[in-house]
Amino acid sequence: MFQAGELVVYGSTGVCRVEEIVGLEQPGRDRGKRYYLLKPLWQDGVIYAPVDSDKVPMRPVMSRKEAEALIDRMPGIEEASWCGTTAQALTQQYQSAVRDGGHQALIEMMKAIHHKRGIAESKNRRLGMVDERYMKQAERLLYGELAAALEIGFEDVESYIAGRIEESAGSAGA
Repeated sequence: MFQAGELVVYGSTGVCRVEEIVGLEQPGRDRGKRYYLLKPLWQDGVIYAPVDSDKVPMRPVMSRKEAEALIDRMPGIEEASWCGTTAQALTQQYQSAVRDGGHQALIEMMKAIHHKRGIAESKNRRLGMVDERYMKQAERLLYGELAAALEIGFEDVESYIAGRIEESAGSAGA
């Protein structure tokens, strides 16, 4: 059971702070049932999540050490090969990666979309809406957790990753 003040990753919402554990006295709700009152860090609103439910996965935010190790592994992670021939098929593949919530799947997806963006830009075209939407969601999930683990601002994550990878490449070549 999580405690008030802890940071957790809640499903595809991303990083939330457990504000408190409450019982809701509302018609239609089980009396005595306990809920986490979650406050997402990177978006507005609150979430009431049953303490004893496993419908939406909830886990602790990775540690700083785990975050740094993940960043160090990023250059070796290959982009996913998406074979969606329709927007619907592509959406299903992206949803699967986001729902899985695994860091590897998110990085693979982001690399694939980044590659697609480069191809589109070389042809003076824009990236598709489905790609844009899921890239933003993947960034919110991955960068949000990295920001919380590293205790840096969300907007600083991308440059932190680039700097760490550059530093690692420089020390490997020395």
